[in-house]
Amino acid sequence: YYVSAKQLHAATNVHRDKLISLGTLFGKFTKSGKFHLTIHCLDFLAQYAKYKVWVKPNSEMAFLYGHNITKIGLGRITENTPQNAGVVVLNMNGIPLGFGLTAQSTATCTSIEPTALVVLHQGDIGEYLRSEQEMN
Repeated sequence: YYVSAKQLHAATNVHRDKLISLGTLFGKFTKSGKFHLTIHCLDFLAQYAKYKVWVKPNSEMAFLYGHNITKIGLGRITENTPQNAGVVVLNMNGIPLGFGLTAQSTATCTSIEPTALVVLHQGDIGEYLRSEQEMN
């Protein structure tokens, strides 16, 4: 969980037995001890992300349904993005849609075929609707 100092200070007024949870869920630990980010942390990731990808309007819905992004759907990409880097996916208006991994570096994106994968889908805001029961 992510908790601001202001929220933490305010929570000290609530008795521990009455406090159910506090903050924003960032992810969960798996049984093997790995940490998996959930879509709840997208607003925080978008603010501080080093690498970003902008998606064309015709590919937004495909990404929101859980599909990868091809070169055809790529609007822009941050300069010098390496392969296998974590990226935040935004629409052309700058609204965060999700996050993923780059399948190609920025340098190779110019020379690949139009149907080649550029971003591998990891999470998107459509997850709220697809797996609403599992998110809680």
